[in-house]
Amino acid sequence: MSIRDRAAIFSPFAALSGHGAAIAETARLTDRRMELDQRQAVLLEHIEEQPEVSVTWFRPDERKDGGAYATVTGRLKKIDETERTLTLLVGTSIPLEDVVGLESELLQGIF
Repeated sequence: MSIRDRAAIFSPFAALSGHGAAIAETARLTDRRMELDQRQAVLLEHIEEQPEVSVTWFRPDERKDGGAYATVTGRLKKIDETERTLTLLVGTSIPLEDVVGLESELLQGIF
């Protein structure tokens, strides 16, 4: 089947502007969240070791809409699943729903 024939089959969906983009965005978020959850689970297994982690998260601006992405590196103190926060030994507390990246030597080779 030629590319033109395949395109004709799917042409009725062309009227749904943004449909393909919405599906792709939904899939991307699901994959990212699953991986972050798996990374958190591995770190929780080694929490007594206080592994060094680099956390990237979206930090909302306190005065206006928007914010900025921030990255901090330090030793992991705890992951509070009830409060949904990640706390570093230096006292930095980060809401888990704002975390977009989580790296550690402990995770190398696993993800």
